[in-house]
Amino acid sequence: MVKLALYVRLEAKPGKEKDVEQFLLGAVPLVEAEPGTTAWFAIRMGPSTFGIFDAFNDEAGRDAHLSGKVAAALMERAGELLAQPPKIERIDVLAAKLPGVKA
Repeated sequence: MVKLALYVRLEAKPGKEKDVEQFLLGAVPLVEAEPGTTAWFAIRMGPSTFGIFDAFNDEAGRDAHLSGKVAAALMERAGELLAQPPKIERIDVLAAKLPGVKA
């Protein structure tokens, strides 16, 4: 049952937009290895604005993701790729429609 989520807003440094996109695309295998991450989306909202939205059944899954490989890699490369630190918001999911998952 999906109850929790994260929304992370990422603003690429000028000239680093493609690098941020490639970083997000490369994160897919790492996220697929996280059993507590129910859904994960890398999104682009504008020329230099990106985001990550992911959903979890419980706080343990969300905490595991925040201390996992994707988060570590993002924080390691943030100074190189991002115009400002990632803005991470903890979200409560009120309702969801995912294949095989009930909110």
